[in-house]
Amino acid sequence: MANLKDIQRKIKSVKNTQKTTHAMKLVSSAKLKRTEELAKRSRVYAEKLNDMINEIAQKIQLLGAEANDSIYFKENPNPKKVDIVFITADKGLCGGFNSQTLKRVNQLMEGFKSDNIKVRLSGVGRKGIDYYKFNNIEMMREVIGLSSAPDSTKAAEFISEIVNSYANGETDRIIMVHNGYVNMISQEVREEQVLPVDVSNISTDIESKSELEIEPDDDGSLLVSLMRQYIEYSMYYALIDSLAAEHAARMQAMDAATTNAKDMVKSLSIKYNKARQEAITTELIEIISGMESMK
Repeated sequence: MANLKDIQRKIKSVKNTQKTTHAMKLVSSAKLKRTEELAKRSRVYAEKLNDMINEIAQKIQLLGAEANDSIYFKENPNPKKVDIVFITADKGLCGGFNSQTLKRVNQLMEGFKSDNIKVRLSGVGRKGIDYYKFNNIEMMREVIGLSSAPDSTKAAEFISEIVNSYANGETDRIIMVHNGYVNMISQEVREEQVLPVDVSNISTDIESKSELEIEPDDDGSLLVSLMRQYIEYSMYYALIDSLAAEHAARMQAMDAATTNAKDMVKSLSIKYNKARQEAITTELIEIISGMESMK
């Protein structure tokens, strides 16, 4: 016969867990609403910047080989070193949010290493950093606290060092990986080649409706400044997008945990009632047996 006190203790423990997970769901829901609004506003600017860079890339392609010498658009057909920048959360309890990102990063690493391409990792977020440290994989750059509180200045400082490494010829490609927000019930892993700008899918139709005109820029300072702004904001937007996805994933995980706790309480309550009925039946049988023996 099950111990009634043990079952009561388990029911109390699960109910406390249920209260905690429900509270965490509400907190994540409130945070998601704020972050979702920020992500929507930021996405507009990010898309405009992306469209402008694509138009510049298209114009440069049409200008010929000399213009294509820009380090920001010139693809190295035989890269020797690649930098991967990933974004994960600082905290757990968000389902497969972090594992999906790390899975994609590992796939990229295996693919590059099979082609004898050296991979350098730079990470944002405690979960991803701790994962690679545990597996004794060296990190080039790491920062904790930025994924949970995106800051444009800190994001620019983080990515600028990696971009400088690319500009100095220390790496041939920069790829960013993060888990992005789709809606409240789904997220998707997003992979972007930050540098050089991928022009393979950009249309070179001369009859473009764009009114963008490229004027001579002798020292290239204008293009450098524009590219820096584009890359820095891409990093900042990726952080916001990742944070919105994190809150959505945590809200889902906590909702599922709350439901499971509710089902467990129901199951334990049934078990408690059965054990209590067994105890009462046993006591009645003992009383009746005692009365019969006294006759």
